[in-house]
Amino acid sequence: MLTIVWDVDDVLNDLMAQWFHLGWKAEHPECTLRFADLTRNPPHEVLGISLDEYLNSLDQFRATTEALQMEPNGAVLAWMKRSGEKFRHIALTARPLHSAPNVAEWVMRHFGDWIRCIGVVHTRENDGIPTYDRTKGEFLDWLKCGNIMVDDSAENIRQAQLRGLKGSLYPQPWNDSTQQIEDLLDEITHMAVSS
Repeated sequence: MLTIVWDVDDVLNDLMAQWFHLGWKAEHPECTLRFADLTRNPPHEVLGISLDEYLNSLDQFRATTEALQMEPNGAVLAWMKRSGEKFRHIALTARPLHSAPNVAEWVMRHFGDWIRCIGVVHTRENDGIPTYDRTKGEFLDWLKCGNIMVDDSAENIRQAQLRGLKGSLYPQPWNDSTQQIEDLLDEITHMAVSS
């Protein structure tokens, strides 16, 4: 049985869109950008702010009721109900460790019928917390498990491919994927048949 490694934010959910509309734009009503204009991730340069300002804003949003009650990605959830049992599943997220309990609960609440393992790459250095892995690729080196990675970051997909995983770049404004979401999920389903 093949194992899929799923990114959480912006694949299993739409964190960036929620943060942008409910957090950033609410606090910056003068912002005329649309979500589709966020062609880089992190988007701090597009927004004209520092990386620290962006990360602080995103971290604050992650703790809000809106973030904790985000709906799961409907296309992925429907796919899981149709085809999820044909695979094993791992969630792998890169975020500050202090937000890990909330995301773990969110993943288990919405995807726990299929996802039984959750990994976290701690993304804040110099905070006194051990940094075991700096990238998802380093985490995959340690985990030594996985056949397919679904992520919205081209760099994370590249790192997974270097480790022998099939990469599926989930379409977002900040990457160059031209694939439709349903096509990406259908492609993954066919991998189970051909394995």
